[in-house]
Amino acid sequence: MKKIILGSVLAIAAVTSLPAHAVTICSGAEAKNGASVTTGSFVKVAFTPKCSANVYLDGVDHSSTVYAVASGSAKGKKVFTGTTVGGAVSALSTDCAASGCTAGEVTTAAAAAAASS
Repeated sequence: MKKIILGSVLAIAAVTSLPAHAVTICSGAEAKNGASVTTGSFVKVAFTPKCSANVYLDGVDHSSTVYAVASGSAKGKKVFTGTTVGGAVSALSTDCAASGCTAGEVTTAAAAAAASS
């Protein structure tokens, strides 16, 4: 009986979602190293990506099987999102303002991509 209970607890713990860990990686400034992406549920080895100028990039370490990203350009009109679920990257159906995309639009898109996965 104890083994059954212990097995049930371990099984539930293995499939239960942990809170998402969101990080702004590129802040839309000049080309430079981005923010360090630390280990979490999906990311097993920390890394520091390179950021291009005028690029916003957010990542969400949602679970052990899902990592979501969103990116947009301060001079562009589209925000792109993608996840590890299927690996597809796609543009949002709505365009950014004529002045370019904002950090807020990218952050919102990354959170939505993680939540829908």
